[in-house]
Formats: sequence, C-alpha cells, structure tokens
Amino acid sequence: MTKLTIIAFDGTQHDFDVQNGSTVMENAVRNSVPGIEAECGGACACATCHVYVDDAWTAIVGPPEAMEEDMLDFAYEVKPTSRLSCQIKMSDALDGLVVHVPERQA
Repeated sequence: MTKLTIIAFDGTQHDFDVQNGSTVMENAVRNSVPGIEAECGGACACATCHVYVDDAWTAIVGPPEAMEEDMLDFAYEVKPTSRLSCQIKMSDALDGLVVHVPERQA
C-alpha cells in the first residue's frame, strides 16, 4: 500500500493507504474528502478535482500533460504546483505524496 495525504482547505489532514494505479481523485472521492467535487468522474473534462501538489513533491509528480493544462485554465487560483487530482496516479514513487485542496473548485 502507498501512503497519500490530502490536506483540506481548513487544514484537516486526511491520511490514506491507497492502491497503486488509483488516482488521487478516486481516493479523495472514495473517502469523502471535502473540496474535491470531481464532476466529470476523472475524465479530465473539468477542473473540479484541482489540488496543489506539496512543494516537496512537485518534481516527482511532474508537470501536467497538455490536455490537463488546458483544463487547469478553468480552475480556481491556479499556482505553479496545480494539478488535477484525476491525473495523478499513485505508485511506489509517490509513496507519501501530499496534496492540498484549494479554497474552492471552479
């Protein structure tokens, strides 16, 4: 199992053991993390699963692909560490990943 931490906008920390191959969004929705709406269900067709990757993880997670980057144009308060959580697949390399939920979704 891989460790994932999602920090809600109010500072509440949600720690999970997750399956490799699952996405951050799937785990957030499955565990009712507030602030992750995921309206498109993970199809990279909206920006309602927007998160900020913790600075320590930005290089490891990597930048968004072109389609995700286009969707991020619709996200609220995009930052250099912004990603759509539906596009971050958990793996051994991401064991311990920390992401932060923005104040609101698009």
